[in-house]
Amino acid sequence: PNDPQAFPQGLVYKDGCFYEGTGLYGHSSLRQVNPADGTVLDQVNLPYTFFGEGITIHQDRIIQLTWREHRAFVYDLASFSLLDTFTYTTEGWGITSDGKYLIMSDGSSLLTYRDPDTFNSVLRLPVRSNGQPVTHLNELEFINGKIFANVWLTDQIAIIDPTSGQVTAWLDLTGLLDPKDHPGQTVDVLNGIAYDEQEDRLFVTGKLWPYIFEIEIMTEKE
Repeated sequence: PNDPQAFPQGLVYKDGCFYEGTGLYGHSSLRQVNPADGTVLDQVNLPYTFFGEGITIHQDRIIQLTWREHRAFVYDLASFSLLDTFTYTTEGWGITSDGKYLIMSDGSSLLTYRDPDTFNSVLRLPVRSNGQPVTHLNELEFINGKIFANVWLTDQIAIIDPTSGQVTAWLDLTGLLDPKDHPGQTVDVLNGIAYDEQEDRLFVTGKLWPYIFEIEIMTEKE
């Protein structure tokens, strides 16, 4: 279960807990969530003038983007205390870490690699599928050497080669959330990818969804 009032923009799994960044003006937050029952264990709220976006964990820090405010917040992972802020010129959508760089999306077909200490841009990676740009790249997660990306307004997750920028596979999650699981409740789009590296478990959710799902990737042949 997950808070059905939450508007997830970023999702990470680490050491038995979900870390969730939520959006909407006046409702944006960073949360630590118990996977067993969806209880919020810790939370820091963003000022009402900020629309929270994607989050990632890099070493012992959490980085949280904002949408149009051109600012990223850096928190201590253990205490949620604010350590630093960074600025950028684009919109902020999704962010992940490959262990060396931060990788950021801005709603376009480009992913920006950033130095985690300075937040300076070091590389821009165009993302394509069958020769065409893939726009609306949103929430990101780096999994086993690939970049997983929600594509906004779709039920699709692109699996991207970080060297070439080519989409090597698509996850089709159409129908994952059954309408009977949210009777009379407004839900929004699929958004949120987290990976438990130790147990090899993949999780996804959506904005205003009442659940976080653990999914298994299968090929079309299966």
